Amino acid sequence: MGCFQSKAKKQWLGYEDPVVLASQTAFSVSEVEALFELYKSISGSVIDDGLISKEEFLLALFKNQKKENLFANRIFDLFDAKHKGVVDFGDFVRSLNVFHPNASKEDKIDFTFKLYDLDGTGFIERHEVKQMLIALLCESDMKLADETIEVILDKTFDEADVARDGKIDRSEWQQYVSKNPSLLKIMNLPYLRDITTTFPSFIFHSEVDEIST
Repeated sequence: MGCFQSKAKKQWLGYEDPVVLASQTAFSVSEVEALFELYKSISGSVIDDGLISKEEFLLALFKNQKKENLFANRIFDLFDAKHKGVVDFGDFVRSLNVFHPNASKEDKIDFTFKLYDLDGTGFIERHEVKQMLIALLCESDMKLADETIEVILDKTFDEADVARDGKIDRSEWQQYVSKNPSLLKIMNLPYLRDITTTFPSFIFHSEVDEIST
């Protein structure tokens, strides 16, 4: 492993020791090393600089580098932990960790809360959920009538907005997801080989299916 580490450190910006990353996440050392191979492939797909740009991220994980999509952009923003416009290897592994089957439920709930808190206010508001839901539908090539989208929003806020103040705080979101665990059903990565196809759509998916049928 020493040879692997020394070569990687010399050639890749933001490289971190797989042993250290494994100790900080639910991934094993071998899984982290497998992720490094995936990371190298993604980070060199457009510009071979050892970092994942938004263009490379969208191309690899959403099969799309040019079409604007709020959901895809939001996922990238959450992966870009240092807010530098790029994702390094450590960010990549730690961000993917939330999708690991052994990651804590609390971490998964926190990630989904941040995903919908578009304005960073510490609350999820109706307009944010609507924007994200429309983006999710677009990403999934699904179309729903405006009236159906409003029904989903009404149902969500009727259940989640306990304080009836028009917004959902972290505690309310945690309670809501706890009562609706299917919202997190796709927040798992059963196999590393499924990374590029498994994780994009995982919130409100079950509600859309339910209302559509």
